[in-house]
Amino acid sequence: MFLHVTKAKYLRDYVIWLRFNDGAEGEIDLENELEGEVFGPLRDKQLFREFRVDPELGTIVWKNDADFAPEFLYENMKVLA
Repeated sequence: MFLHVTKAKYLRDYVIWLRFNDGAEGEIDLENELEGEVFGPLRDKQLFREFRVDPELGTIVWKNDADFAPEFLYENMKVLA
């Protein structure tokens, strides 16, 4: 099964709530991942908050073309009970 983000919601700071196509959901803190040319600009919290779920890519994306692989998000999120 290919993993896809189906829903996402900004929570606080650099934390996003995610739901995947297998029903798993949880939170991920991306603060330590925001480095380099593509991800560095997302340290601006206003820009960070402006993500969307791209149904074609199956993950969250930003206006500057930054995105994280859904597998990375899935493996690193804290699952909610």
